[in-house]
Amino acid sequence: MPQPSQLEGVFAAAVTPHRLEGHEADFGAMLELVDFLAASGVKGTVVLGSTGEFLHVKPSDRVRIVQFAVKRSRVPIIAGVSHSTLDGAIELASEAITSGAAALLLMPPHFFRYDQSDIGEFYRRFAVEIGRTSVPILLYNIPQFTSGIAFETVRELLDSGRYAGIKDSSGDWEFFQQLAGLRAQRDFVLFVGNDSIYPKARQAGADGLVSGCACAIPELLVKLDAAIRSGDTARTEMLAGLLNEFIVWIDRFPAPVAIKVATAARGLKVGPLAVPLGSEKCQALEEFRSWFRGWYPAILKV
Repeated sequence: MPQPSQLEGVFAAAVTPHRLEGHEADFGAMLELVDFLAASGVKGTVVLGSTGEFLHVKPSDRVRIVQFAVKRSRVPIIAGVSHSTLDGAIELASEAITSGAAALLLMPPHFFRYDQSDIGEFYRRFAVEIGRTSVPILLYNIPQFTSGIAFETVRELLDSGRYAGIKDSSGDWEFFQQLAGLRAQRDFVLFVGNDSIYPKARQAGADGLVSGCACAIPELLVKLDAAIRSGDTARTEMLAGLLNEFIVWIDRFPAPVAIKVATAARGLKVGPLAVPLGSEKCQALEEFRSWFRGWYPAILKV
């Protein structure tokens, strides 16, 4: 399958704003976030991925979010269609294709653990049910939250011609190197989903990054990508250092809590957290909020 030319560079993984009451999706706030991200210079936006806490959003709202985001955005929208069941993933994918999503992003079924033969069968059945489509489908490897996809399974699925590429969020450098080696042999989209390894991954052959950090600080990720591509080592190291400062902070909290707080500090509506935090974490979150408000204006000027 030819590599879709629009799937490269920095894609922001968007949070999903919610209303204060009933934890309902806030569609108006979602569109404002889509506008903000498109204006920041990212190449595209991913909705309803892990950063978007898709499992907290009811299926009908997931369909509407993709529809509205595609209509509103000036950059391509990748739709997360992951689900705990095959039928659920197929239904979401069919709706996203109809809505005009630029690509689909699909992790293995979440919560329960499955072995590689199960994962391979899940993806094969999904491809059969969806049928041939011009919309690229990306594998989504995120073993922190669900079953991981082994390299041999990835290779087999890419060889089938039904999958356009992979977003690897494992942060496992050896696994990425295997993917990069395969990428040198054949054409597929290779996205990194772990911000901390992105600079060296981009230099080693990654097509781009799907970044939760880019939801809150898209300008920094866009500048970092430009520095990497231009070969400006000093600027790359400086910007990567700033990104690491942010990552050290957000890793103190459950994902994607700090990203939502930072996005809200940029003046965007995100709504309440899905799960309340303990008193110590709440205090640390206030410290993070204060730090971020003093830190991010400087990154807009570098």
